[in-house]
Amino acid sequence: MSRRGRRVTVMPDLKGVAHFSIPVSNIDRSTKFYTEIVGCKFLSQTKDQGITFLDAGGVCLLLIKRPAPIVKGPLEMSNGVHHAFIVDAAEYRAAVDGLRAKGVDVFFEEDRRGGTIDGPRAYFRDPDGTALEFINRTAYAGGT
Repeated sequence: MSRRGRRVTVMPDLKGVAHFSIPVSNIDRSTKFYTEIVGCKFLSQTKDQGITFLDAGGVCLLLIKRPAPIVKGPLEMSNGVHHAFIVDAAEYRAAVDGLRAKGVDVFFEEDRRGGTIDGPRAYFRDPDGTALEFINRTAYAGGT
């Protein structure tokens, strides 16, 4: 508390993202998609709770079995909500071509410049319609 009785807020020094979760309707199908198509590494699974834990380049991704009320269509129809995976520059083109070779629809691709997060990116969807992105992040105004 400050001298005037107001609460003083201290902003934490964030170290990163510990995990994020994605609702899925079929845990086995989605686990296969995220490991075999996206490239995440399997960590563990609690079938009784309907959760799969995956490693996505040092960040934990939780697939959680839930009805997935995802609006399918252009990214704008999802209110821009999506999850982006950083892909090394040398592997970006092969990663995007690999999606297409496995029958995944890459519905938008661009090489954005002059923004907060620059670089080539490709958007696609998981089996439940969640929008995903592969990005070769060439610049980030956040510093890392």
